Amino acid sequence: MGFKIAVVGATGNVGREILDILAERAFPVSEVVALASRRSMGQEVSFGDKTLKTKDLANYDFSDTDICLMSAGGDVAREWAPKIAAAGTVVIDNSSAWRYDLDVPLIVPEVNADAIKGFSKKNIIANPNCSTAQLVVALKPLHDAAKIKRVVVSTYQSVSGAGKEAMDELFSQTRSIFTTGEAKAGKFTKRIAFNVIPHIDVFMEDGYTKEEWKMMAETKKILDPSIKLTATAVRVPVFLSHSESVNVEFENPITPEQARDILRQAPGCLVIDKREDGGYITPHEAAGEDATYISRIREDATVENGLAFWVVSDNLRKGAALNAVQIAEALVNRKLISPRQQAA
Repeated sequence: MGFKIAVVGATGNVGREILDILAERAFPVSEVVALASRRSMGQEVSFGDKTLKTKDLANYDFSDTDICLMSAGGDVAREWAPKIAAAGTVVIDNSSAWRYDLDVPLIVPEVNADAIKGFSKKNIIANPNCSTAQLVVALKPLHDAAKIKRVVVSTYQSVSGAGKEAMDELFSQTRSIFTTGEAKAGKFTKRIAFNVIPHIDVFMEDGYTKEEWKMMAETKKILDPSIKLTATAVRVPVFLSHSESVNVEFENPITPEQARDILRQAPGCLVIDKREDGGYITPHEAAGEDATYISRIREDATVENGLAFWVVSDNLRKGAALNAVQIAEALVNRKLISPRQQAA
């Protein structure tokens, strides 16, 4: 017997992607329910070859639901995740609302799947920030091999990370520039078309943005609290997939050749690294794919035991929807939950 799954935020970019991935990966479902706010009630979304009509989250009874995959923003998650969890449903939340709670595991299955058992404290599991997810997938096998001391990362993040309105803004600005020569900023603080913006999320007192802070805090929680990390998060005029330029200082020696071999064998990683024209992955090629791609692996001679490399991944998939579904799969495969309808 399958599991009853609720998808909160089903009409958004990530919610739709979750529904697609559940179908693609043949997740063992008995029923899938699409939930959204009242204003989106009745809107149709696809699940495999089925069409689902969204229901109102506020009026939904979770008493027989096994897993809730939530992607509706921090405010909704803070209000509803505890209520849903109290009904006996395991909540897997994509927002930042629960990531830093010590009683809520922050999970990337390829990296720290064993920590998932801690979900029982609050019945909530957190999904990391999209830029963190792909980073730690690449860092974990290298950390196991040579122990990471310090990471310097610059991100090149697509507009889809800021939602559908941001994607629409890039499209409309690009069109406007070619027709009228003007581009009005709305979702972003400055023009995004044919430009880059070194600003994602709000500024903090130390000069870092919240997005950069998330990468620091989440990497420590997921991978190792002793790792030092500094980040610069940049929005770029790309619709899908995030890229990262990463410099790592290790405690122990590791060569580019060793790193390449280690990453080729690591779960979730795909190494495309030819030192020739086109011998690397770009955001366009990663879109729609599940892997975290690593290219341009080379020595960083500015530090002892240093490596530099390039990481690209589809932010809506591994950075959000796929990771959430993988967490649900880990719950099932490790027999940490059973279908409630069967138990009844």
